[in-house]
Amino acid sequence: MEPEKLHQWLEIEQFQKSAPHWHDGDVCIQGDLVPARVVSVLLGHLNMAISSCGLSDKVNVVESSGLSVRLNVETSEETVEIELVPMIEIPGCWSKKARWPRFFKKWPSKDRAQCAKSFGFDLVARTNYHWQLSFLRAERLLLEGIDEDGGCRMKCFRAIRQMKEEIWCPGNRPVITSQHLQMVLLWACEKHPSTKAWKDMSRCFLRIVRRLLKCSRQRFLRHYFIRRANLLKYADRTQLDSLADKLSLFLQNPTLNSTFHQGGSSMC
Repeated sequence: MEPEKLHQWLEIEQFQKSAPHWHDGDVCIQGDLVPARVVSVLLGHLNMAISSCGLSDKVNVVESSGLSVRLNVETSEETVEIELVPMIEIPGCWSKKARWPRFFKKWPSKDRAQCAKSFGFDLVARTNYHWQLSFLRAERLLLEGIDEDGGCRMKCFRAIRQMKEEIWCPGNRPVITSQHLQMVLLWACEKHPSTKAWKDMSRCFLRIVRRLLKCSRQRFLRHYFIRRANLLKYADRTQLDSLADKLSLFLQNPTLNSTFHQGGSSMC
């Protein structure tokens, strides 16, 4: 299947210094680094490390299907679940597919946008043969110090994330993740760039919830850096419809909204 939107091949020649092991048949097919094979090699090294370090009673591989490896790690306090996904950093270079920042937008500032682009981008394993563009470092920079003007953007994000995890989308594999919510927040920041627009916590919180409801109903959420990519294209429709129903019910009850705001702002 040809790469689309966020997906792309990763040719060995793209590395400035191509190490001999990249050409090994264990990870490479016809000059391309293959995610599924990288995960297989990662799993082999991981099992070897667990055994040789005598950690078999503390670290347990619970799942290795797909493009990630999930572990249960026993700590002194509790069992922690960890998910490992292969990622390759492409520093100092901005993807040609990401036509950002957009013209005539007041947020973020030009200096901040250029600084974000200077971090480059990443490629994360997403299908057996394709890598997916990722801009985690740029996103972190944009969100860092986002409320220095006294706004409530991150308070809204944390409150919505808490509602998502506890009520709207509980479970280990939710249809909406924190990454989706982060995209919604970035779009909201660009649409409402002024400081005044982020002073009222309750009003701002409901604004983002309404945007999330619209995305769920339409099954469409644009990637912030690559507008042509729909982050909900392959999401489970039944789960999205269920989420939309919960969000709609939530928005119909202003008393519940007000109560959550009073309690949620302290939790944030």
